[in-house]
Amino acid sequence: MAKMTKQTGMLIILLIVGSIFGSLLGEIFGANLPFLNVGKKLGFGPTTVELAAISLTLGIYLKINIATILGFFLALFIYTRL
Repeated sequence: MAKMTKQTGMLIILLIVGSIFGSLLGEIFGANLPFLNVGKKLGFGPTTVELAAISLTLGIYLKINIATILGFFLALFIYTRL
């Protein structure tokens, strides 16, 4: 089984932060630059599994837009420069 190195962990963290930062910028500047919010919402809604002792609800959505992709590539660029 492959081990996750320090560099791989840093890359994953940078990509997540870059995507969140890009989405935040898309929300802020979306009114003035509407092309930043063009995208899709992917995922599945809440699904509940009820067992005798516990109830578990799972769901996940990914909102991918132009700003998120730009933030993703910016984080990748920063990673390659470090």
